[in-house]
Amino acid sequence: MDPDDVRDDWASRSGKFSPAYYAEIGPNEVSETLVNVLDHYVHEDARIIELGCGSGRHLAHLQTNGYGNLTGIDINEESFDVMAEHYPRLADSGTFHTGALEDIVTEFEDDAFDVVYSVETLQHIHPDDEWVFDEIARVAGDLLVIAENEGNSPERGREDTDVSYVNDEFPLYHRNWKQVFSELGFAQLIREPTARDTIRVFRAP
Repeated sequence: MDPDDVRDDWASRSGKFSPAYYAEIGPNEVSETLVNVLDHYVHEDARIIELGCGSGRHLAHLQTNGYGNLTGIDINEESFDVMAEHYPRLADSGTFHTGALEDIVTEFEDDAFDVVYSVETLQHIHPDDEWVFDEIARVAGDLLVIAENEGNSPERGREDTDVSYVNDEFPLYHRNWKQVFSELGFAQLIREPTARDTIRVFRAP
């Protein structure tokens, strides 16, 4: 798949792995860990952005726990209709951008956010678009938190190839995430495997 194919697939996805699918599941272990991490490292008025926010289940959990300065990006327009239905307070109070991460993150100023986080989004960035990791590092003023599949689940994250396909449909690109962001000057503070993902917390240089 080329980069446009990958983006188009997520922009139009319905059914499994769609915004509605995740809204029905609601907050999970990653949501809880995000709150615990942010409670330790930042104040409740921290500027927070989620890359690939979907219908906002993680952001809504942060809001419930006192965080109010919330921003999200998602490529699927349906995300924000689903958000308005499932998380209306978040939809009314947050700032949201519809479009590809690669197109939007370049518009933000340096250190625009105190916390940048992503849950199972960066793993779908095509190798041709890896330049966006530099942009993510540029806008992260304090913390970068990622939760990506690194082989924790038997169906995903295989280590013997650079890419695998979820349900034989869409690609999951395997990377050494500590190396990716360490080379951009970030220091890894936490590595916490979960049943599905590995959560990594980085501090900006």
